[in-house]
Amino acid sequence: MLNLFRETGLRFLWISAVAFILDQWSKYAVIDSMSLYQSIQIMPFFNFTYVHNYGAAFSFLDSAGGWQRWFFTAIAVVVSIVILWWLKQSPRSQKMLPVAFAFILGGALGNVYDRIVHGYVIDFLDFYVNNYHWPAFNIADSAIFIGAALLIIDMFKNGDKDEASDSDAASASETTK
Repeated sequence: MLNLFRETGLRFLWISAVAFILDQWSKYAVIDSMSLYQSIQIMPFFNFTYVHNYGAAFSFLDSAGGWQRWFFTAIAVVVSIVILWWLKQSPRSQKMLPVAFAFILGGALGNVYDRIVHGYVIDFLDFYVNNYHWPAFNIADSAIFIGAALLIIDMFKNGDKDEASDSDAASASETTK
């Protein structure tokens, strides 16, 4: 059993745990110190603004009537299970992909917890330029973003290796015919 955590992508689950704990700690710090819709300017382009997000990314389906809570929860649970399965299957030689998926898993679980416990996701990071504000987000969303960025970097960094190994295998099979 211990080998499973040493020899597969499950060795990076600590990243998921750290992302989840930081996310929940930050959200409860906001709940304890701010009132809903309160905004505290931190920098000329950044506020802490406490809001509830009943939808998904960028408040997608925010006012859909309540069913979206369970829909987005179900999607995140299924994605989390698939990520766990994938981490278990990934060999020790892979590093960036399991790290990316560990970040995504931690973020997904942080937002799932909010949906189950509160019925909405707690957001508070508010970036803006002049009067234009991007939708508020949280540490879980940031972890998901980091994971997605690492996936893209890995695709550019290692994508040709996969294609090269596929073409090498194809040319090897051609020469054996």
